Amino acid sequence: MKRTIVGLAVVAGVVALAAAPAQATSSTDPVKALQAKLARGKAVNIQSTAKMTVTSDQVVTSGLSGTIGFGPRGAVASDLEQSVRYSKALLRSAMKTDPEETEALHEGPIRMISSGANTYVAGPVVDDALPEGTSWVRYGSADLPGSNLVVETLEPATLKSLLANRTSWGDGVVKGSVRASTLAKVSPAFRAHFGGYDRRDGKIGYTLWFNSDGLVERVAAKAVLPFNGRSVRIESDTRFDDWGREATVLVPLRGEVIDQSEVKNDVPSSVPGIWS
Repeated sequence: MKRTIVGLAVVAGVVALAAAPAQATSSTDPVKALQAKLARGKAVNIQSTAKMTVTSDQVVTSGLSGTIGFGPRGAVASDLEQSVRYSKALLRSAMKTDPEETEALHEGPIRMISSGANTYVAGPVVDDALPEGTSWVRYGSADLPGSNLVVETLEPATLKSLLANRTSWGDGVVKGSVRASTLAKVSPAFRAHFGGYDRRDGKIGYTLWFNSDGLVERVAAKAVLPFNGRSVRIESDTRFDDWGREATVLVPLRGEVIDQSEVKNDVPSSVPGIWS
């Protein structure tokens, strides 16, 4: 596994209203509905949670919220805030490995602005390393944070695969399961987080809720993935709002930024947290 699982070493319903909105039916094509929203200058708001369990007492939870901006092929930029919390046992272990980063991650949220291959990070995890006049550390060759830690429904090919592997579809709700190796073939976000799974496999269960336009309103996923001779359980829940809103993600001004390579001894070597 790659960045997400490595981060563990140093590191889960909506009340139904009486007048519920109309739901997408099986005659709606969610992939086409998604593709219609993928245009430069358009965006969607997200609120996500994730929980990663290595053992019963070694658990990391995280929240992610903000805006993801689109281009013709999918997500291209984002402005997000991330929080990270460790269980007591994992916190003790992480403090022994990297006390400064662990304490800073626990101290406060991380602001992440991503565009292309660059992610700009602000918050307690980098504050002490910043020269006067700067507010951000730039990480190059960084993956765009996903909207959901397990399944990225903002990728048309991934959404198509999830629909193809469904076990039920009714009243605007799709349920299904898919092998990790199958998902890795179609999802760049999954490969970036967990690798290709060409020689081993894991299982992912998911539920998708669609609105009347065929757009995903919520996705909840649970995965059990092999890692270092054991199984890691990952749960992630994402809600989408204000589909197609006009938004432009603005990166920080050049004078406010310092490259990670210039402060590499004082900040994490890669984008901190579990979402990139």
